Amino acid sequence: MGSLTTVELRPAFAAVRVRLGLIGLLLALAGIAWWWTLDRMRGMDNGPGTALGTLGWFAGLWVVMMAAMMFPSVSPTVALYSRMSRRRAPFAPLVFVAGYLLIWALAGLGAFGISEGGRRLLGRELAWHSGGRWLAGGILVAAAAYELTPIKDICLTKCRSPFGFLIGSWRGGLGGALSMGARHGAWCVACCWALMASLFALGVMSITWMAVVSALIAAEKTLPWRRPVAYATARVLLALALMLVLVPGALPGLTIPGSGGMMGMSP
Repeated sequence: MGSLTTVELRPAFAAVRVRLGLIGLLLALAGIAWWWTLDRMRGMDNGPGTALGTLGWFAGLWVVMMAAMMFPSVSPTVALYSRMSRRRAPFAPLVFVAGYLLIWALAGLGAFGISEGGRRLLGRELAWHSGGRWLAGGILVAAAAYELTPIKDICLTKCRSPFGFLIGSWRGGLGGALSMGARHGAWCVACCWALMASLFALGVMSITWMAVVSALIAAEKTLPWRRPVAYATARVLLALALMLVLVPGALPGLTIPGSGGMMGMSP
């Protein structure tokens, strides 16, 4: 009887190993993406308003950045999806991740268009010593305000409790996996776009601020205290906005545009 029980449990143990292996793979890919991003972005941070380079270069960098920043927090969702789709399409979880990254890639293209369009139309007015500091501070204030809106709460709920989303939007096959990954990515973009905008306000090529924003996103999506964490994030963003506008030189990790170095940090 005992051996029969063991035999019956083997599929369950195998499924757990598969899910843990998938989470481990995503975390490993995130680590590689962090290493690659650190190598590529070294010395490129010029603070708020940092030039984004060519569209192709930025698009490639952006996708790797999203893998580094988002894979740790999205891995439980992918593991749950893997459990639900394992017998139907073995490669579906990887396609799901591809759909997720596709939406973030489109969001990056939108951010590139807004940034470069603003630079061309209002470049002089948006310079740091003109209106740039105030624009960056305003973006941080807007990001803090968004943290407290009902829309943010709805989107964050979708990201934190993916089971209902997966059940409600289930599509079979690899095409369905791509569609569901894209839909989950859309909810994630709707949840995190303001935090990503704050990254642009602080220095999109800064590893320091990339790590800070990643930590805020991970805390919101994984810690059990949803609303308290959102309120805490809003307070952090407001504090950063005040320091950026009033005493930018005292803000650790911030590169003042044109200064040639990070204020408040050793080189």
